[in-house]
Amino acid sequence: MKETLFFAKILLFGEYGIIKGSKGLSIPYNYYSGVLKTTAKNSRYDKKSHQNLFSFANYLKTLKTNLVDFDWEKFDSDLENKLFFDSKIPQGYGVGSSGAIVAAIYNEYALNKIDTFKNLTDSKLQNLKKVFSLMESFFHGKSSGLDPLISYLNLPILINSEGQIETTKVSFQNYFGNGTVFLIDSGRSVKTASMISIFTEKMKVKSFRNMIEKEFIRYSDACVKEFIDGNIKALFKNIKSLSLLVLNNFNPMIPITFYQLWKEGIDSNDYYLKLCGSGGGGFILGFTKDFNKVKKVLKDYQINIVCHF
Repeated sequence: MKETLFFAKILLFGEYGIIKGSKGLSIPYNYYSGVLKTTAKNSRYDKKSHQNLFSFANYLKTLKTNLVDFDWEKFDSDLENKLFFDSKIPQGYGVGSSGAIVAAIYNEYALNKIDTFKNLTDSKLQNLKKVFSLMESFFHGKSSGLDPLISYLNLPILINSEGQIETTKVSFQNYFGNGTVFLIDSGRSVKTASMISIFTEKMKVKSFRNMIEKEFIRYSDACVKEFIDGNIKALFKNIKSLSLLVLNNFNPMIPITFYQLWKEGIDSNDYYLKLCGSGGGGFILGFTKDFNKVKKVLKDYQINIVCHF
């Protein structure tokens, strides 16, 4: 088995808005990764991961689709050799731990894989997304397929709408500067489904629904555009508006211990925080023009850098 790394992902913009038709931007995050291994060549062994992959394989065998089939002889043989996913990607943190597993399994065992090395067409992207949606549904009950797609391609993905996605270039990732996108560890994991359920209930309230449709999506879409274009001034103006909107309307999704920190960033303009995925825990995303200052202000928190600009 060729031990290929599959990386985490970060949804920079589009959390919750994508559900209602907004744009989204998700990028690979190579700080965390995972790789398939068997005990035949490795002394380390994760029993829980192996049992999870065994259940996953049984689930895949029940799929009724012409989109994908697997080399079951090889898959079953590796499972007998205690196949596991050696992962550093934290679970329940909104960075695509299950997506990396799905991408790794598809890469290793899928037959007649969709060729993504030449002429990556919209049709290929959509078919891959459908395959990954079916596969990742094992972990979440329902999946868009986007997380595995990003992990598999290792490319930024622009979501224009639910049915229209494309790979894209991100201007900021080509530069090294004091402007920074970073992650703060909330210290607790959370199940995405529970946060989505809260959001669904909130959407039944007219005032919240109007806020999402008329303000949240507008600011989120603007952030996607300015981030891709590399327009720092406009980006930070819209991130501040988005951060304030979330602070005032997404209380359950913001851990209570981070509420004051969130507000202090907006008031001082030193940094702006936003949800990383569904929120409720996991990581919180931060944006700043002066990371050296933020390191001092947030010295009591565990911070990871996503990218500089």
